Amino acid sequence: MAQIPNLDNAPLNLNAIREKAQKDLLDMLLTIRGKKCLVIDPKLGGTLSLLIQFSRLKEGDVELRHLSAEPVQTDSSNVIYLIRPQLTVMKTIASHIQNGISKGIEKKYFIYFVPRRTVACEKILEEEKVHNLVSLGEYPLYMVPLDDDVISFELELSLKENLFDGDTSSIWHVAKAIHKLESSFGVIPNVRAKGKASTKVAELLNKLQTEDPVNVDDGAPEINTLILLDREVDLVTPMCFQLTYEGLLDELLQINNGAVEVDASVMGAQQDAKKMKVPLNSSDKLYREIRDLNFEVVVQVLRQKTTSIKEEYAGVKTTTEISELKDFVKKLNSLPEISRHVNLAQHLQSFTSKSSFHARLDIEQTILELQDFDSCFEYIEEMIHKQESIVSVLRLLVLFSLTNAGLPKKHFDYLRREILHSYGFEHMQLLYNLEKAGLFKRQETRTNWLSLTKGLQLINEETDTANPNDISYIFSGYAPLSIRLVQHAIRSGWRSIEELLKLLPGPHLDLKRGTPNHVDSFAGAHFDRVPDGRRSLVFVVFVGGVTFAEIAALRFLSSQEGMGYDFIVGTTRVVNGNSILEAIVSSSG
Repeated sequence: MAQIPNLDNAPLNLNAIREKAQKDLLDMLLTIRGKKCLVIDPKLGGTLSLLIQFSRLKEGDVELRHLSAEPVQTDSSNVIYLIRPQLTVMKTIASHIQNGISKGIEKKYFIYFVPRRTVACEKILEEEKVHNLVSLGEYPLYMVPLDDDVISFELELSLKENLFDGDTSSIWHVAKAIHKLESSFGVIPNVRAKGKASTKVAELLNKLQTEDPVNVDDGAPEINTLILLDREVDLVTPMCFQLTYEGLLDELLQINNGAVEVDASVMGAQQDAKKMKVPLNSSDKLYREIRDLNFEVVVQVLRQKTTSIKEEYAGVKTTTEISELKDFVKKLNSLPEISRHVNLAQHLQSFTSKSSFHARLDIEQTILELQDFDSCFEYIEEMIHKQESIVSVLRLLVLFSLTNAGLPKKHFDYLRREILHSYGFEHMQLLYNLEKAGLFKRQETRTNWLSLTKGLQLINEETDTANPNDISYIFSGYAPLSIRLVQHAIRSGWRSIEELLKLLPGPHLDLKRGTPNHVDSFAGAHFDRVPDGRRSLVFVVFVGGVTFAEIAALRFLSSQEGMGYDFIVGTTRVVNGNSILEAIVSSSG
């Protein structure tokens, strides 16, 4: 199965976006004559694998390399660097060029920045005295379809940059990406935003429309509503352990660029075989069917499918009808998919069957319900004393702190001291960064969490994970706060929950666009159908990252009877609690 997802069923023509990105890349290579070596930033390699088969890049005298500290060894006369605009990357390239000069090697060098060049990067080339030897260009890749309803802006560090570094360049990138979408599909008339970064994106979007207007006279826009949400508005949800099949795969195996990498033995290969990559996208029909189900239900579905084929096999052994054999052979075509997911599910079960896994989920639920503060505190204390991974400890600690609006000074000081004793005083900067971002702090005000859980009905004790009627099935009883906000945004507007919105970080706004004057006049409107009767298309953008659990919740909403909406998710990247905290840990060393 290909890692490049099939986009034919997308509610928007995402194929056109991908084809344009492919054409731009191939045209860039064609403009440079002669034999060439394309050196790709490793972080971009995975992104490009979702756009184009590397075999197509190799056509026409192109050899591929990954950027590393080692100078490029090639016979090609042209060396093309395809890189993100990062200062460390520029220094690596400068050292490559200087190495070539010192050895008297004559080559033409090209640097293409993704998605745009920056003054800071050009300054490095000048400082290293190689700027006159390099031709500079841009590869304007602002977004990549991850699946037929998910677009990534591929901004890996946007949350950390916004929360800790004061770097808002990702906000401009998101606005530019949405503006590019509008140039293909029309100006989105209804915009709702919540959070500091999201409201800034909405304002920049209006500015871009003024500076570089999209023609709004070509019929109705294809996207009816844009909902922008900061990850900072709901950091509780990613700290919860995801329980859908796709979410669990990401938690335990890490989904990167639409695939997981596992030991070949997990997939039934020989023990001494190497790791193998397993693609995961909606091109796999079985995966599409089961990815958003609670994992316990997935196990039952796989059991039923294998039992059904086994029974049919027993029956077909005695049949003489060729038509029955033909039908059975058709069903056998799905065997590789079933086998793939049985192997993956069995591997996941080796984790989910442990009593420690269920104990962790129980304590999470207790924290979310603001029950038994002392037992939650003691559970985290014990994790620290057992020296469990610091990311696991911090994930539960951040959840505990967020729902309680911080911890009482006595408890905060004690846990802080215990972490430093158990994991080392080099983590002092890390704890300072978490406190600065409000993720683990002293309690100064009463918690708003109780008001939010009641007002937005975030806790549902009667959840049926097998036959769900509410998005709370995603976490076996907790409805993601972010998706509750989306529900209100599309049903009755945010004015009905104005007081609750004020309890969450950052400002919010409602805008009507596509007219000469942008007016805040539609907040109570109900956008269910567009004029020609099609389902209304809502673009939900998460600035700072989205979890697979939240994507599953939006798919669930869209599938409900009477719901006249399709959703496309846009995100700076797909995240979970571990990836958010790992980025903070690695930058706090």
